Amino acid sequence: MHNNKPELISIHHDDYHAQHIGRTSDGSQFFLTTPFEPNKCEYIALFKFDGLGNLIDSNIEILGERGSFTDEFASKKYNDMLQSLGDIEFGNIKVKPFSVNFNNTEIGLITRVPEDEDDAWAVQLLPGNFMAFFEPWDSGEYDT
Repeated sequence: MHNNKPELISIHHDDYHAQHIGRTSDGSQFFLTTPFEPNKCEYIALFKFDGLGNLIDSNIEILGERGSFTDEFASKKYNDMLQSLGDIEFGNIKVKPFSVNFNNTEIGLITRVPEDEDDAWAVQLLPGNFMAFFEPWDSGEYDT
């Protein structure tokens, strides 16, 4: 049983939830994602990290309640945020768990502490929990 607190999480670029991750021209790492609170609010979140994986900037926008906005509206906001990065290269990133309080909601890659000896450390993309990372932290793999 693994039981090491996560310090640095590898996220490997893919065509699913890790589609828009990589590096900017200045070497910063980025992660563009769409967290959501079920039956409440959907967001677009752009997180930027330094080369050591420390969060250095976050840009979070409220889309609204599911069904209260069009796919075209969401796509435009998402693409505008992606374009705001300038020249980018998609690829794997290594970042530290973090949390940002926005709209009275904790948003980020948040560490889950084991509740008992049979439980494992995890890092979950919250809200929504649609990406969950477990040891080994450098595998780049996540559960959905």
